[in-house]
Amino acid sequence: MSRWGTGALGRIVRSGVGRRRVQTVVIAVATMMAVASAVVAGSLMVATNAPFDHAFAAQHGAHLTVQFDPSKAGAARLEATRQLDGVTASAGPYPITTIHPVDGHGGHLPGLTLVGRSDPGGAVDHLTLKSGRWARKPGEIVLSSTFAGPFLKTGSTLKASEAANSRTLTVVGFALSASRTADAWALPAQVRGLASKDSPVTSQMLYRFDSAGTKGQITADRKKLAAAVPSGALLGAQSYLDTKHAADQGAAATIPFLIAFGLLGIVMSVIIVGSVVSGAVGTSLRRIGILKAIGFTPREVVRAYVAQALIPAGVGIALGVVLGNLLAVPLLEDTEQVYGTASLAVAWWVDVVVPAVALLIVGIAALVPALRAGRLRTVEAIAVGRAPRTGRGQWAHRAAGRLPLPRPVTYGLASPFAHPVRTAALLLAVAFGTVATTFAVGLTQSLNAVGRASDPEDRAMVTAVSGGPAAQDSGPRSKAHGAPPSADPAKVRAAIKAQAGTTTYYGLSQDDVTVAGITGSVQASLYQGDSSSGSYEMLSGHWLSGAGQLVVSTRFLERTGTRIGDTVRVTLEKDTETLRIVGEAFDTSDDGLHIHADIADFAAAEPQVFYIEVKPGVSPGTYARKLSAALKPLGAQAFANSASEQENMIIILDAMAVLLTLMLVSVASLGVLNSVVLETRERVHDLGVCKALGMSPRQTVSLVLASVAGIGLLGGLIGVPGGFALHGFVLPVMGHAAGTDLPPSVLDVYDAPQLALLALAGIAIAMLGALLPAGWAARARTATALRTE
Repeated sequence: MSRWGTGALGRIVRSGVGRRRVQTVVIAVATMMAVASAVVAGSLMVATNAPFDHAFAAQHGAHLTVQFDPSKAGAARLEATRQLDGVTASAGPYPITTIHPVDGHGGHLPGLTLVGRSDPGGAVDHLTLKSGRWARKPGEIVLSSTFAGPFLKTGSTLKASEAANSRTLTVVGFALSASRTADAWALPAQVRGLASKDSPVTSQMLYRFDSAGTKGQITADRKKLAAAVPSGALLGAQSYLDTKHAADQGAAATIPFLIAFGLLGIVMSVIIVGSVVSGAVGTSLRRIGILKAIGFTPREVVRAYVAQALIPAGVGIALGVVLGNLLAVPLLEDTEQVYGTASLAVAWWVDVVVPAVALLIVGIAALVPALRAGRLRTVEAIAVGRAPRTGRGQWAHRAAGRLPLPRPVTYGLASPFAHPVRTAALLLAVAFGTVATTFAVGLTQSLNAVGRASDPEDRAMVTAVSGGPAAQDSGPRSKAHGAPPSADPAKVRAAIKAQAGTTTYYGLSQDDVTVAGITGSVQASLYQGDSSSGSYEMLSGHWLSGAGQLVVSTRFLERTGTRIGDTVRVTLEKDTETLRIVGEAFDTSDDGLHIHADIADFAAAEPQVFYIEVKPGVSPGTYARKLSAALKPLGAQAFANSASEQENMIIILDAMAVLLTLMLVSVASLGVLNSVVLETRERVHDLGVCKALGMSPRQTVSLVLASVAGIGLLGGLIGVPGGFALHGFVLPVMGHAAGTDLPPSVLDVYDAPQLALLALAGIAIAMLGALLPAGWAARARTATALRTE
């Protein structure tokens, strides 16, 4: 006999696949869903695992971005640095300066590092144009894609400075630099023309090295460059490792929950395939005995039943790869926008590894019940046939019969006990489907809580800005950052206080400060007034309640080796103050080093934005229009805040969770479908007898649905605690991957009524899978059912 496809064994395999059409479809669809979810999860895991590395490699990013003094190191000297040992590629020199642009509404953007490049290409830092085009003539500028938004888009105009005669620049495009080599780009001649005494033109060089994987290697590379030019010529250098750390830390938080869904999919596919093959063996005992009687060896019987699972699984796996790629594309596009990476696609090896692993899992899951078929004795298999053991489950029927329920319902409730192994597989499928549902509900609620906690300023009803609308949304975290406000803060405060309908308000200034123990500058939020309405979620300690206090993040405490109660020296311009840490906040902004203090501690600081709460019954829109009219003569304005939109990353993670959960629930329902079909076919003669005695189609449906209702309820009661526990494990891991602990508002998202409803998800999954076979059973003709043995 042939090994697989031809001859007698091949005919047996093809006959089994064709005869068990429902089981064949269940295996194909279940594996398709499992593989599709695995491809989606794997693709997103690859994309979000070090997204900086993908973009950096695609753009040939700069390991070191170095600024030189052109008066000490001219073009010829910089050209010579390309030949240094270890330099594998370089680009430049590019002219570079700093501008402080103002938009058409008078809003100040933060100081922008402007680099002169004639095109976005090059051997190092090959920029990706996200929209628009490159600058072609003077007066055109390309901004970093991080500045794209409703107030800055292609075609917007900027004044290069506050000066009345400053140059007008038109935004013609937005570009991405994985190395963060600049905030904006223009033609080299334009950059030189915008230089000033305070911001002279210097030279930028970009380098790649053969050894740049660690801080020590980067430091050594920097020393080589410094030694190759006159003393003092190297003004500063930026390492790609700092940018990489910030990007990878944000992406790392997505990995744990993708792994959780991937493992759930693997476990459920094993349960479903094992259940289907086990059911095929259990319902074909007589056929197996006949095969052995006519000369099939135990090994050939095993191969036949494994092949009957692998054929539909192979079709399902192929379809799953295609479906997974189709579903992954839009999510990868959104991920690309969030992380600011180059174009993302499904990694080729994901499409190879996932099918291979799935086929191996299906083979192993099918082999275990197939071995049982191989071990069966010929005479025993022929004698037993398809009938279950006499008396199995009779105690359950007697016990259910005492319940005050209709007889079809009690009959259905007792029927699962006739096949305990099959019932156990069905229970596991429902339980894991409920685990996935419970986990997904908690995950999406936690992610939404993270979004609400990330920017507490967004909770304010009205915002007053002293610099116009651009200060409101001109770049990342730039609501209150930039040049000093054009309006007198004291007059703005007085106007807010005098406005009818005001309840509370506080001022905010965001400034770069230096902190003892941390190299480089740190961004500080300085508050004026009662800022409790804009306080961050606290992990420990308390929010600011007066001068001399400091609230920091978890990463700040880890970086500085401090704890609540310790003092830290903070310097803003010429003011140096010793502040006491009073609270640990849930705040991951600015690489987790963002600090919060009272503005009264720093004489040079003035509030740039005011966040206002209005009295109940007062329309924020009407209030804002009246306040804006009063502020306009002062050089400021006010606007009502719309409902805060979720961050793009939160939306993407929610979409991932919902999509993967729907796939896993579908797989669980298919497991129920398979079990109910087997049960219905085995008892079709009994159903015929019941119909002959007067059972109506509606009662037949209730009988079949009742047969899975108890299992669904039990599966829900098992799955809800499992999903709850999985949520409690995965969320802290996600937080630690992002470098922070999580507050109770993010972790404690379930309530008792919600958990009770989630327990019913098991019943819903079971009913969903049983509806189709229940309809088949109800439509079956009585005479046909009675003739079936």
